[in-house]
Amino acid sequence: MPNILLTRIDNRLIHGQVAVTWSSHLGANLILVANDEVAGNEVQQSLMDMAVSDVVETRYFTLQETIDKIGFASDNQYIFLVVRNPQDALRLVKGGVPIVEINIGNMHYSEGKEQITSTVSIDDSDKEAFRELNKRGIKMEIRRVPDERAKKIMDFVK
Repeated sequence: MPNILLTRIDNRLIHGQVAVTWSSHLGANLILVANDEVAGNEVQQSLMDMAVSDVVETRYFTLQETIDKIGFASDNQYIFLVVRNPQDALRLVKGGVPIVEINIGNMHYSEGKEQITSTVSIDDSDKEAFRELNKRGIKMEIRRVPDERAKKIMDFVK
């Protein structure tokens, strides 16, 4: 079973909060970005890698690669899994990735989304994905940084 310390939904994927604050708080030595677009974009990967400390490795897999390969993770890999949205998290869960806890960090506002906190905006598709994840018993909270007080996403999903 892979050592997934936490899964984070963050539409920016890797940036300072993820690369430094969260990974050191968790004790992660691997940040795994599961995203179809970034998996094939070396420029984006290089930009994200610039935010990451030398003691933390990064991997960029498609969603399907993550589903196929996560079970082969070494026991000494402490994984911080990052996805762009709740639909991707749900796809990983449905594919058998053993996600037990999701941190929602950044889901930016765009047309058709309702802003529920300063950093999280959701639409009907997001709500449906969160409902399905909740039905599967996955703990989910909104929290930008580790020392911030958590809010339960399901308090905002009616």
